[in-house]
Amino acid sequence: MRQLISSGAPWEPIVGYSRAVRVGNVVEVAGTTAQDGDVITGEGDVYAQTKRALEKIGEALAAAGASFADVVRTRIFVTDISQWEAVGRAHGEVFGAIRPAASMLEVKALIDSRLLVEIEATAIITGVGNAPSTGN
Repeated sequence: MRQLISSGAPWEPIVGYSRAVRVGNVVEVAGTTAQDGDVITGEGDVYAQTKRALEKIGEALAAAGASFADVVRTRIFVTDISQWEAVGRAHGEVFGAIRPAASMLEVKALIDSRLLVEIEATAIITGVGNAPSTGN
């Protein structure tokens, strides 16, 4: 069974993607930023943007029947690698005890020049009673 989780963004059907997809016990969360519509949380503040992106990832995981504890891999894309400590601190506040495999890469730009960080996550649900819900 394939479960699609939407963020509700108007560009999802245009681009052809979902915020997250669950197939079996695997959940893939797409690149997630601090952008909500036209608003960017923490504009100019990479720590605040990282926190918001992680909140949104948590929401997508929950919609797929998963949690941060199920995350086995994160990929972090930053526009300024010199800001890695602030990004890492926010990531560590969520994943410090979970410690998924993680990569942090500097990229030239993200889809909006105000965005400083984008995060992807992969989760594998191993708990009992985590059947996917019907939906999107």
